[in-house]
Amino acid sequence: MYKSSKRLANKVAKLALSKKAENVLSMDLRGLVSTCDFFVIADGTSDVHVRAIADAIRDGLRDVGEKAWHVEGYDAKRWILLDYVNVVVHVFDPETRDYYQLERLWGDAKIQKYKDE
Repeated sequence: MYKSSKRLANKVAKLALSKKAENVLSMDLRGLVSTCDFFVIADGTSDVHVRAIADAIRDGLRDVGEKAWHVEGYDAKRWILLDYVNVVVHVFDPETRDYYQLERLWGDAKIQKYKDE
């Protein structure tokens, strides 16, 4: 189990990158909202890729004792949301991410971008 939401967000980003997710970032929402501490956002290039990224995150976190409180979007696979209470994960296809523009909506948040090492 992760005691720090920042560490959990970093783990989510690494798991997403393990499946070649694109445009991976975390948004630090502490002090801006009371519903969660971080968003982690990632792109998949197709519906199969979006699902593979979400599955890798769920499986990887389950292996360390973290279970999603709420999951939605697996039917359409254009935007899968994984809610870990303090960290909310959004896995998008590029068109859907561009439409909702969460980065602009939460423009005051500190953003950390992640790259595959």
